[in-house]
Amino acid sequence: MEKETVATIQASFRKLVPIADKVGLIFYTRLFETHPSLRPMFAEDIAPQAKKLIHILGVVVGSLHALDAVMPAVKELARRHTGYGVTEAHYPVVGETLIWTLEQGLGDDFTDDVRQAWLSAYAALSGVMIAAANEPVQSGTIH
Repeated sequence: MEKETVATIQASFRKLVPIADKVGLIFYTRLFETHPSLRPMFAEDIAPQAKKLIHILGVVVGSLHALDAVMPAVKELARRHTGYGVTEAHYPVVGETLIWTLEQGLGDDFTDDVRQAWLSAYAALSGVMIAAANEPVQSGTIH
């Protein structure tokens, strides 16, 4: 990922940190408003999940300069989500919701450059996650 893209994403994410809990809740509120069929996939109290979302987003954003280091965790996250019922069709929905949420959280700071940087990063990461989710499950060998 280009250094400028990484810098743009990291700078925009830092602006969201003071309202991180709110941003997570905005994301899930929007997701369930636009795709109510996804609501049953989540616990009734969405606040803990919203915190997890912001946490993992922060980890990934903080590691964009060295993505290879977080790729195993990103792939494992994708495989776990497959077990929760997440399909390839859900990734664009989450991407749209993420971009909308960033726009709400950043307001005037959500410029075209910021939008393009996040779209680029999400496309790359979701591509890796989709590929990982579609990999055949390898069973361990019993000795």
